[in-house]
Amino acid sequence: MKILLLEDDTALANILTDFLQESYDVVHTYSMKEALSISEQNKFDLYIFDINVPDGDGITLLKELREFSDETPAIFITAFQDTKYLKSAFEAGANDFIKKPFDLEELSQRIDNIKRYFGLDNKISLTDEIHLDTKLHTITNKEERFTLTHKESECLHYLYKNRQRVISSDELLQNLWEFDETPSDDAVRTIIKNLRKYLGKERIINIRGEGYKLVSNS
Repeated sequence: MKILLLEDDTALANILTDFLQESYDVVHTYSMKEALSISEQNKFDLYIFDINVPDGDGITLLKELREFSDETPAIFITAFQDTKYLKSAFEAGANDFIKKPFDLEELSQRIDNIKRYFGLDNKISLTDEIHLDTKLHTITNKEERFTLTHKESECLHYLYKNRQRVISSDELLQNLWEFDETPSDDAVRTIIKNLRKYLGKERIINIRGEGYKLVSNS
């Protein structure tokens, strides 16, 4: 799991980086502008952003990322006690927050909660009988096991992480391919068609004119 950490407090940043690197791949920056640039060039599983940094703020950064259909889960770190900042953070698309000062164990628990909800562990239960392994890129359905291509696995994982809403083809193209790649809508349709063979047509529904939605029991 890959985390982008935006924190301008040097001491806290060092503590958090050392702690998180015990379990995760962590990229740290002190700058909002640099965080935006890094996020454009790399794919992350989780953002941990401080609200207040010298060249901007984490809320503005997340707003910009969400405008580009980046739905990576985000946890905000804040020293503010005023609830208006928390309201702004959630309106920008935050998934959780933690107030300074905090114990590292509390942060760990909040990350674990994000991982459970968004299926960021390797093995994900799509239903009681269908399971996805994002590391091996396989689907197990009762007694059958199917091997997916990396893009099929990424697409199914993305649909699962965003299973509460409809995902457009454009969003899938923006989030599953690198910025210098130029796939077409046909690439998405082919992947969805293949996934339906393994899951069943009823598991990925097509909302005409809007996109796709995964139907999951979890």
